[in-house]
Amino acid sequence: MTGAGDLLAPVFAVTGVAPSWRGVPYDPPGMGRTARHAASLLAAAAVAFVVAACGTQHVGVPKNSANYTADTAAAQLFNQRCGGCHTLSYAGTHGSGQNPRTYEAINGPNFNVRCERPAIRVLYAIENGGFSGAYMPQNIVVGQQAREIANFVAQYSGRQAPIQPGVTRCQNKQLSQLPLHGALNLSGSSSGS
Repeated sequence: MTGAGDLLAPVFAVTGVAPSWRGVPYDPPGMGRTARHAASLLAAAAVAFVVAACGTQHVGVPKNSANYTADTAAAQLFNQRCGGCHTLSYAGTHGSGQNPRTYEAINGPNFNVRCERPAIRVLYAIENGGFSGAYMPQNIVVGQQAREIANFVAQYSGRQAPIQPGVTRCQNKQLSQLPLHGALNLSGSSSGS
């Protein structure tokens, strides 16, 4: 077995300087406990700030919306529960695949371009795991929250869809929002617009 001296002998032979096992010429004194703690807190705060700001987009519900408060709450809920798989700019999400060659199985529809009206259709998808039932979990939100998200998606989906001759724009289709309280009218129409 070779010792450390045997391994360093070639270095001495080439350079003529014996390797030093001592520290570097400037070895700063160690930080005190308080300074280490303060530096750790500062580093943690910096990392938290960077992570919080990295790749996020804020909810973009128009402030002049008649239901601004309810729509903003629904957008935030959509962002938390649905944003990993679906894209909807009003909720600040980018979960849909952008390139068909790199789609993943869990990439959901891009609601910026896909119209989802009436709202009962969205509620059906929430309750039943989408329309195929393959990847979307059933009842990812329930009750009033499910109705709020259904109304929000129906209201804001399809707004960036390309104009196509002979195809009715999403904004011109019947919205039929769901009542947030009380019995659900399964005929697809409800009070409120």
